[in-house]
Amino acid sequence: MTAMARPLLTLADLGPTYQDYAYGYPHKTAYRGFDPAIALRDIWADEPKTSLFLYVHLPFCEMRCGFCNLFTTANAKEDRIQAYLAALKREMTATREEIGPVQVAQMAVGGGTPTLLGAAKLDALFGQLDEMFGASGRRSPLAIETSPLTATADTIRLLDDWGTSRISIGVQSFDATETKAMGRPQDVQQVRVALDTIRCHARAALNIDLIYGAALQTADSFRQSILEALRWNPEEVYLYPLYVRRGTGLDGKSAVEDQHRQTLYRAGRDLLLDRGYHQASMRAFRRDQATSTSEFSCQEDGVIGLGAGARSYTAGHHYATDYAVGRSGVLAILDDYAARDTDQFRSAWHGIAIDADERARRFILKSILRADGLTIADFVRLFGVDPCVMFPRLSDLMALGLLTRDDIIIAPTALGLEYSDAIPPLFYSDAVRNAMGQSLMR
Repeated sequence: MTAMARPLLTLADLGPTYQDYAYGYPHKTAYRGFDPAIALRDIWADEPKTSLFLYVHLPFCEMRCGFCNLFTTANAKEDRIQAYLAALKREMTATREEIGPVQVAQMAVGGGTPTLLGAAKLDALFGQLDEMFGASGRRSPLAIETSPLTATADTIRLLDDWGTSRISIGVQSFDATETKAMGRPQDVQQVRVALDTIRCHARAALNIDLIYGAALQTADSFRQSILEALRWNPEEVYLYPLYVRRGTGLDGKSAVEDQHRQTLYRAGRDLLLDRGYHQASMRAFRRDQATSTSEFSCQEDGVIGLGAGARSYTAGHHYATDYAVGRSGVLAILDDYAARDTDQFRSAWHGIAIDADERARRFILKSILRADGLTIADFVRLFGVDPCVMFPRLSDLMALGLLTRDDIIIAPTALGLEYSDAIPPLFYSDAVRNAMGQSLMR
């Protein structure tokens, strides 16, 4: 293991508070083509398959939000959607045949906006997943994303019939002026109708996503959006900082100040804590006693990702299709995906090999950015050494008041959660950092 750089002296040494949302490590921009492609049966040969997470990616939306850098496309024609779903079924067949029998403990359908497909197509998809993988919300937790425009009564009833346990809806703000500034024009009344529809027709836990950092937002207006969201008594509320990323609709048109986001974050956090929610991470707030399909379990090893843009995780490899943000790049990848025959889905073509060093870094980043922290004994069992010995940066962060340690865990402080988007780059390996910097993302 390579020794870390010089100790930090001040919070200013961390750099900008908002640098990178490290929901997965290594970042997808560090992936490269495998030469040659690696057979799935080899990748999964020694992997436990009795408690897997199944993720299905549906990269279609009714509009492309100005802040969005997800792998998705807007206003896709019906023939493109049908071709994608046909390819997805071929991928399911090849994956199931190559990796053998599995037991799915959790599943999620994301995008994009999965509910854009409507009730009939989703019903067919859920039936295929049940038939091929034994995966169903009727037997294990199932989470899905929706939007105000696509949360129709028939679709929400369908989700409930399949046992969906968590529905997440991107609202972003209840102020139309703010959402317009974010590049997401929407009718606030339509948002309210969608939330009523979910609560009326589904027994699932409800998550509401909100964004802070738009130039026109104030602490008071952000609090007002949160208060309106609480009218539906959501089990979860996620607060996302606004990022202006390369290749998105806001790129070159908007700027966001760190201090502005920090002020709004604190206002939102304090309000939710005051209203009985507990903070699970910088972004996630859960109502006390609420249960949830974990935001983090889909980032553990043992993930089967299906669909263009979906990532699969094993102990030794992470793999996916190529990645793009711009419309032409996304469509090219979707067309390539739709053209693949069943045999082409039997191998991984694009990804990254994970060695012991990267696994240790991944373990750190999956642990210290969430409130329950890193269990020291688990790290020692997996890597044979105290985490602070392998990564002295942990001790530096403790000295700065961002982490705390006892005999059992290393956990973030309230200030540490606040700086969650500044901490991750400290733990990137040189190889991953260089690959990210050289990314040819389209």
